[in-house]
Amino acid sequence: MQFAHSIDALLAGALPDGSLYAVGGRVRDELRAKFESAPVTSKDLDYVVTGMPLESLVGALGPLGRIDVVGASFSVVKLSVGSQTVDVALPRRERSVGVGHREFQVEAGPSVTLEEDLGRRDFRMNMLARALPSGLLIDPYGGRDDIRERRIDILAPESFREDPLRMLRAAQFAARFEYSTSANLRAAMTESAPLVTSVSAERIHDELAKLFVKARKPSIGLELLRETGVLTFLWPELLEGVGIEQNEWHAYDVWTHLLATLDASPLGDLTIRLAALLHDVGKPRTKDGPHFYRHEIVGAEMAEAMLERFRFPNGVVNATGHLVRHHMYNGDPQLTDAALRRFIRRVRPENIERLFALRQADVRGSGLPKRDDSNERFEARVHAELAKKPAFSVADLAVNGDDVIAALLRREEVSPGFAGDERVGAALRWLFEQVTDEPERNERTLLLQNLEQYLDRVGTP
Repeated sequence: MQFAHSIDALLAGALPDGSLYAVGGRVRDELRAKFESAPVTSKDLDYVVTGMPLESLVGALGPLGRIDVVGASFSVVKLSVGSQTVDVALPRRERSVGVGHREFQVEAGPSVTLEEDLGRRDFRMNMLARALPSGLLIDPYGGRDDIRERRIDILAPESFREDPLRMLRAAQFAARFEYSTSANLRAAMTESAPLVTSVSAERIHDELAKLFVKARKPSIGLELLRETGVLTFLWPELLEGVGIEQNEWHAYDVWTHLLATLDASPLGDLTIRLAALLHDVGKPRTKDGPHFYRHEIVGAEMAEAMLERFRFPNGVVNATGHLVRHHMYNGDPQLTDAALRRFIRRVRPENIERLFALRQADVRGSGLPKRDDSNERFEARVHAELAKKPAFSVADLAVNGDDVIAALLRREEVSPGFAGDERVGAALRWLFEQVTDEPERNERTLLLQNLEQYLDRVGTP
C-alpha cells in the first residue's frame, strides 16, 4: 500500500481541498481488513474528483505524469507515474439503453454528485468512497453494514437488467469472500437470468477465471448461479449431472461430486480447477447402469468445447482437456517399470503433478473415507522414475533426425540435399520404443548401431 499512499498524497496536493475520493475495491477491502482481518487484495487505484470540469482535471494532473483521457463521455483520466497507472475520473451518472451493458447514456462532470456516482455501481458493498486526505468514509447506501454482516446486496431490482454481467460478479464475490446474498439480490438474479446470454464471452471468461482462481470454495458461486437459474443459460452442460447417481465409490451425485472435487483442488491453478470441475462432466452422457464407460473421452471433448466457448486461452483449453482425458489412469503401485514409463510418456512429464493433484482432489471429493495409500505409493514410484531422467519422448533420445538423415546419405538411400521425410520420423519412433522398455539403451553409440540394424531391416521404400 506504500504506492497507494504516495499517490494519494500526490493527487491531494494537486487538486482542490475536498474534491478527491478513493473509490472501488480498495475502499471495500480496507473495511474487510477491519472487520475480518482479510488482506487488501484490490491492486487497482481508482479515484473520483468532484466539482471540476474535465479540462481543469487534465490541467491539474498534467504536471504529475503522463496522462491519457479515456473517452470524453466517461471523463476518465489515466495517470501514469513511473511504471504505475491509476484512474482518476469525474463522477458520472448513466442509464442503460441497450442489452448486455453495451449501450448507455452517460453524463459526467461537476453537475453529478459523488452519491450519484456511487449509486450506479454494482453492489452496496462497492458503493463506498474515502475522502482524501482526511480519510472520512462516504457511505450513502449502507455498504459498510453489508461488509460487516458479510452480505452482498443490490440497491435496485433493475441492477442485473442494466448489466447482466453483475450476476457473474455476484457469484465470484460470494465465493471469494464467502458472503451471503440477500433475498433481493437472488430474486433479481432469477428474474434476469436469461439476460446472461447477452454478455460477451470475453467478459464471462474474466469473471469465471476470478471465481476459479481466487475463491477457496468456488462451489458457493456455482450454486448461486444454479439456484437462480443463471447456470441454465450460461453453462447447461454442468446441470446434466444434477441427480445422476454414481456407484459405490461415491457418496454424491455427479453435480455435487464435481463441486466437492473443485473445492478440494489446489487454490490458484486455473487448469487444475477447471479439470476438477469438468473431470466427470461426461458421465451423464455415458451412464449405463452403474457404469460410465469412456466418460473421460466424452468429457475431454465436452470440456474443450465449453472452454473454447468462453474464450479460455488455447493452452488452458488443451491442458484441461488432457487432464480430463487421463484422469482415470491406473494408479497401481505394482506396475512394472516399463508400464510406469509408458504412463509418463502418455501423460507427459509436464502434466504429472497436475494429474496427481486432480486425483487427490477427486478422492477427497468422493464424500467417502480414503481407502488406502495406493495412490501415494504409485506417485512415489513415478517420482522415482522421473528422477532417473529416462527418455520420455523422441526429443529425449541421444540421437536425432540429423543422425538418421546422415545414415541414409551414407547408405545412398537418399540424394544430397535431402531434408527428411516420414522415414526419419519412423526410425526415431522405432528407436524410442527400444529405450522405453530398456532406458539404459539410450546411449548414442548403441542407438547408432540400432539405427543401422533398423535401416537394414526396413530397406529402401
